[in-house]
Amino acid sequence: MIENSEYGINKYPVDKYPEQELTRKIIGICMEVHRQLGHGFLEVVYQEALSHELSLKGVTFEREKRYTIAYREIILSHFYVADFVIEGRLILELKAQSGIVDEHYKQVINYLAASKNECGLIINFGEPSLKFKRVILTTKNNLRKSA
Repeated sequence: MIENSEYGINKYPVDKYPEQELTRKIIGICMEVHRQLGHGFLEVVYQEALSHELSLKGVTFEREKRYTIAYREIILSHFYVADFVIEGRLILELKAQSGIVDEHYKQVINYLAASKNECGLIINFGEPSLKFKRVILTTKNNLRKSA
């Protein structure tokens, strides 16, 4: 787990998160995809299934949204690509592997910083039951997360 001192991470009650209603809705949709497909497929399979399910539910989203990084007066050549941006305000990063690790949090932190969004979800389809983590960027390098 990421150390509190390095990233300013604190666990706090789910009822204190921004985008509570939207994150609950998206987690429910992801649970439906997981119920239908189970675990064991590649990430791209879950991305495609989730795109279909989001469309069926009338959720606005962008898939593989590209974010550039500005440095002083230039745009750097490196960029980030978020799996999904839901309703323009929630970063959704999918995984299909065993466990959610520190690198996944760091990845979403970067996406949040680049996108200027506050809330992200890491969804892992790679286990027998769906796993998810909410990630909140409150200020630069001040992240909060929960189960």
